[in-house]
Amino acid sequence: MKKYLVYMTAGSVPEARRLAQALLEARLAACVNILGPIQSLYWWKGAVCSGREVALLAKTTAGKLDALIRKVRAVHSYDVPCVVALPITKGNPEFLAWIEKETQSLRRPRRPARIR
Repeated sequence: MKKYLVYMTAGSVPEARRLAQALLEARLAACVNILGPIQSLYWWKGAVCSGREVALLAKTTAGKLDALIRKVRAVHSYDVPCVVALPITKGNPEFLAWIEKETQSLRRPRRPARIR
C-alpha cells in the first residue's frame, strides 16, 4: 500500500499538539512531527499576510489519507487549513512497514464463548 508524508500548518504549538493527538488516537497517522515555529507569508482575502505558524509532518497510508484530511478539517481552527499529501516513493522498508502496522485499526479482543 502507498505511503504518504502529509504537510500541515497550525496557528500555535498547542493546536499542533491537538491535531497530532487526534490523528494518532484515530490511527490515521503512525507519527506526527511538530516543527516550528515558522514564518508564513500568504494570500488571504485579497491581501498578502504574514504570521507565525507551526508545521506538522504526518506519516500515513493511502487508505487513511481521506479520513486524515477530514479529521484535520474538523479539528483545525483555520477556515482553510493547509493539508497536502506527498507520496513516499522510497524509504527504509522496515519504517514503511511500521507506518502500515501503526495505522491499522485496533481490534477489540473477542470475548470467549459462554459455556452452557
